[in-house]
Amino acid sequence: MKNLILIRHAKSSWDAPVHDKERVLAQRGVRDAHLMAQNISEFIPKLNLIWSSTAKRASETAIIFAQNQMWPLESIIFKDELYTFDASKLEKVIKSCDDSYENVILFGHNEAITDFVNKFGDIFIDNVPTAGFVSLSFTSDSWANISNGKTKKILFPRDLKDD
Repeated sequence: MKNLILIRHAKSSWDAPVHDKERVLAQRGVRDAHLMAQNISEFIPKLNLIWSSTAKRASETAIIFAQNQMWPLESIIFKDELYTFDASKLEKVIKSCDDSYENVILFGHNEAITDFVNKFGDIFIDNVPTAGFVSLSFTSDSWANISNGKTKKILFPRDLKDD
């Protein structure tokens, strides 16, 4: 069995005139990342492989989650191939994962994440918002052969706010 958790980077700032990959988290993004990270412990399987896009907003989100979950920061593997908005490219990276890992946590970008969870999960999601968390499980023993997964948990920042 393979378990995949996809987390979209938290809300980024458009204030500074920088390249897209260099955009940092907005204050709301920092708050939402902490809020989500503090409320996912029960949905995180043990012994994880943690991957993050190299974009600043994704790597900052991954670091906030790591700090809240007490994951060693060195355990995050930053992959340039995860800086993609294309679900087929995201799928290629996921399917390249070493089969010795049962659980993968991935910090990435939309549209790739929404399109991926809709292709591989069994619950349609109109849009995975910033800092959104989706957990999928697959009966396959090989990442290369994953298909027809089960959507185990969907959690978005709005689910944890009173307003």
